[in-house]
Amino acid sequence: MSGKRISSGSPFEAAIGYSRAVVEDGWVFVAGTTGFDYATLRIADDVVEQCEQAFRNIEKALGDAGASLRDVVRVTYILPDGADWEACWPVTAKWLGAAMPAATMISAGLQDPRMRIEIEVTARLPD
Repeated sequence: MSGKRISSGSPFEAAIGYSRAVVEDGWVFVAGTTGFDYATLRIADDVVEQCEQAFRNIEKALGDAGASLRDVVRVTYILPDGADWEACWPVTAKWLGAAMPAATMISAGLQDPRMRIEIEVTARLPD
């Protein structure tokens, strides 16, 4: 196996068989990340709070890989309820406004009914 695998320590990664992020050939691929606080395994009810926590989780994974949110070139947002999306815009602008990545929002069911948003990013390692 080539590349670097990054774990958040989440029990989901071991149970399902994936890494929070993979570094390969100058790229950082961060898995779909939800609003769980991995230290407490709690998730807020509010979609905006979940969005904030998901970005904190992503920021940590990118930092462990040697990148930052400014290096994000692609982001995909997945929300079970598309009506929740607009409430997240100020949060997404706060965390990714400097990077201005290509973005997609998809409305689809998520693994756990408590999850109201999942965010996946791809970043390029800085030179």
